[in-house]
Amino acid sequence: MLNSAFLHLPAMEPGSVWLVGAGPGDPGLLTLLAAKGLAEADVIVHDALVNEDCLKLARSGAELEYAGKRGGKPSAKQRDISLRLVELARAGKRVLRLKGGDPFVFGRGGEEALMLVEHNIPFRIVPGITAGIGGLAYAGIPVTHRDINHAVTFLTGHDSSGIVPDRIDWDAIGRGSPVIVMYMAMKHIAEISANLIAAGRPPSEPVAFVCNAATGRQQVLETTLGEASAAIAASGLEPPAVVVVGEVVRLRASLDWLGALAGRRLQPDPFRRSGKVLA
Repeated sequence: MLNSAFLHLPAMEPGSVWLVGAGPGDPGLLTLLAAKGLAEADVIVHDALVNEDCLKLARSGAELEYAGKRGGKPSAKQRDISLRLVELARAGKRVLRLKGGDPFVFGRGGEEALMLVEHNIPFRIVPGITAGIGGLAYAGIPVTHRDINHAVTFLTGHDSSGIVPDRIDWDAIGRGSPVIVMYMAMKHIAEISANLIAAGRPPSEPVAFVCNAATGRQQVLETTLGEASAAIAASGLEPPAVVVVGEVVRLRASLDWLGALAGRRLQPDPFRRSGKVLA
């Protein structure tokens, strides 16, 4: 049945590059187009955060090249990765660049695509489910709920130099965004929390860390903005993680569907039980 679903999808052409999002972890969250690309590619250049089970969908004989970038660890330079894609495509290979989540959401897919354009390499973008949405869904936390928020902000917790970005207007985000979803923020959570509290966020506001989202190693820590730094230090949890700030975190008491499969009893109304009654 899967092969028949591929019939009307575009084929990978020799000398081209597909920039593909692998989703947050679970191979079941790959799109059909991503799966088709994996089945056709000659070379798959993959990131560190790509679940190894996704790579098992590669066709027999495909080359797998690791190009992971992890904070604080020896990593390939971004320019070298981009130029490698050009080199492989010029050699006539069907190249699949596989990235965790979505290639255009803090995934440097735009940088790689611009390099391909500069060298006249044909390419296709295959979006993926970003961890800031799909990973939180696997933790039972919706990024929007009509009784809680009509806006959500996605931001990165560090810039290319590894520090908290100084171009983020923390005051504006703190005042204006009811839900904040942060990538690569665990290392700097003390500074980030202080910035948000200084912008007027209450220290009691719910926060959740979702580590290794949508994998068999997923762990979730629920805490508050004021206690976030101490709680994560005491937990021993490690990145990768998605961090979410906002009242939507309370919905996990009702929507932790993975926990329910393991026997957790879900609450029908987490807000009323927590003392907060929605209008």
